[in-house]
Amino acid sequence: MATKGTLRTNFEYGLARVILAIFGALPLALSIKLGQAIARFGFGFAKLRRTGERNLQIAFPNLSEDERRKILRGCFENLGRLLAVFSHLDDPPEKLKRWVDCDGLEHIKAAETSGRGVILFTGHIGAWELASFGLSLFGHPLRFLVRRLDNPKIETVIDHTRTRLGNRTIHKRFAGREMMRTLQSGGMLGILVDLNTLDREGIFVDFFGVPASTTFLVAKLALRTGALVLPVFAPWDESRQRFILKIAEPLEVEPSGDETEDVRRLTQLFTSVVEDYVRRYPDQWLWIHRRWKTRPPGGPELY
Repeated sequence: MATKGTLRTNFEYGLARVILAIFGALPLALSIKLGQAIARFGFGFAKLRRTGERNLQIAFPNLSEDERRKILRGCFENLGRLLAVFSHLDDPPEKLKRWVDCDGLEHIKAAETSGRGVILFTGHIGAWELASFGLSLFGHPLRFLVRRLDNPKIETVIDHTRTRLGNRTIHKRFAGREMMRTLQSGGMLGILVDLNTLDREGIFVDFFGVPASTTFLVAKLALRTGALVLPVFAPWDESRQRFILKIAEPLEVEPSGDETEDVRRLTQLFTSVVEDYVRRYPDQWLWIHRRWKTRPPGGPELY
């Protein structure tokens, strides 16, 4: 007899496969419109809406309530757009390339030939899955850090999609040695840097002027391996009706000899880059995540 856990796993897996199949069967343009339309209903989930409203009050205190609400609705639409895109990542590469414009691919090519190892960092902006998949789509696969899903069947489907063009995922729980090996061998590594972290996993740097617990992984890896560090984002451009894979030049990572201060300085630099993109595409960031949940000792709760 199947256990309750097995039944739930199978139900979630079946539901995920049905959703992906429906979206994947539609032309991508229609799939995007459908995803955006359905995702608007997410605004009705009170807990998510309250988190988003609170985050926007913290980040944009000078905006009106209507302006913040418009941004939050865009956040939900962006999630629907991301679902639509993910459902099509098994499409033929040439078909997918018609939906992605590359801006700065020459920076990746130059970094790869340096032999120093490359760290790409990104945030939950636009179609963040394209920040990694898009690079493999254009012939530059990488390894990137992930948190495995609790449902192993869904995780298998997602991992297969993410890696079908040469990418490889690294489970964050066992990542240390593999990340170092990747960079020391001149490989390319991708890391998301804009989620709240626990005290032991991050340091506090300013994000929209408010201390936010932030991963220090990119800074420490760059300092210890000499790897190049490049920002990569994949926002949606409404005027072009395309996703733009934006790859910037390497950031300056010069050690001063004081690793603690260098880690803080670089983590602030990377976080400021993410903030700049959020300000440029405010309705495409993940406002429903409790970014400021972990507080400095003695700091007030924000949620």
